[in-house]
Amino acid sequence: MANKVYVVGVGMTKFEKPGRREDWDYPQMAKESGTKALADAGISFEEVRQAYVGYVYGESTSGQRAVYELGMTGIPVVNVNNNCSTGSTALYLAAEAIRGGRADCALALGFEKMQPGSLGSTYDDREQPMGRHIQALAEISEVLFPPAPWMFGAAGREHMKTYGTTAEHFAKIGEKNHRHSVNNPYAQFQESYSLQDILDSRMIYDPLTKLQCSPTSDGSGAAILASESFVDSHGLAGQAVEIVGQAMTTDFASTFDGTAKNIIGYDMNVQAARQVYDQAGLGAEDFQVIELHDCFSANELLLYEALGLCAEGEAGKLVDSGDTTYGGKWVVNPSGGLISKGHPLGATGLAQCAELTWQLRGTADKRQVDGVEAALQHNIGLGGAAVVTAYQRAER
Repeated sequence: MANKVYVVGVGMTKFEKPGRREDWDYPQMAKESGTKALADAGISFEEVRQAYVGYVYGESTSGQRAVYELGMTGIPVVNVNNNCSTGSTALYLAAEAIRGGRADCALALGFEKMQPGSLGSTYDDREQPMGRHIQALAEISEVLFPPAPWMFGAAGREHMKTYGTTAEHFAKIGEKNHRHSVNNPYAQFQESYSLQDILDSRMIYDPLTKLQCSPTSDGSGAAILASESFVDSHGLAGQAVEIVGQAMTTDFASTFDGTAKNIIGYDMNVQAARQVYDQAGLGAEDFQVIELHDCFSANELLLYEALGLCAEGEAGKLVDSGDTTYGGKWVVNPSGGLISKGHPLGATGLAQCAELTWQLRGTADKRQVDGVEAALQHNIGLGGAAVVTAYQRAER
């Protein structure tokens, strides 16, 4: 029988525009988030038995260099790279170590130091891991570079054509997430915009305007995971949040079924969510707060359907209903999401974990959602991996 897994400490940096903070390299980022997570858990680094460290852009063993800012105790340090789902992949691996009894306390840490502008490849002398995805999309859509807005924008257009979704539906998601970020001191942007502002901002790939796209960001996030025995022996039950379901999926054959939505991971998301709901004994209706991967507003809209918040083709109606913000059935991305909080790739999944931990503890300040009993996290990286995690407050 698998051991229970608890989040007992979280920490993150403010997400920043690349290069905005002087002398802020990834070791300093990791030290800041990691120190906060350890202090939150009330433990020393010497009690951590394994560390999983995620980043996308960086040299080999950057994970060790980052963790060494917290201590040098000889523990296993595993470097993790899974595109935009890197942070939640580190979380998944740390949780697996606890579940399997290989450690009673593990650190998941993620960071990114990014270059300004759109994402690009680092190595151009070898096969690109997303080459097959790009080629498949090129067969059903006009081609645009950089690839990311084109890929998600094409999926948005497909939804518009199939179900009658409008540009305004996508813009409403951008408006919501920017509005939520006003109350998040960790967010890269903390400014609200009118719906017309969102629609009138610079077009990136129709229907996606600039204010519906996540920026490049610098930053770090961290989480301390522990077993039930560790929680009991350290008196942490009052702040512990249990991971009651967690799944990672990678591409299925259906990724290349000729639809844009599956090229950007729709089926991966569906399957991961189903596994988590089965594990947790919960359905989409049982969560009050959700942090999901809104790298572009089109992806958030598609995720409403993939995660079961509404039936397929009904996401536009869900947006219009107001049920994804305060006062509705769910509060989706109270942090501001990737669109406004920022998206330092290796840190994103751990920042989501931190936000949901605060929400379940009731310590999210002005962002606090009323009556949070269960929280859902979704993080995806193309090429590809989707990670879905369900959390509940630990039994008192």
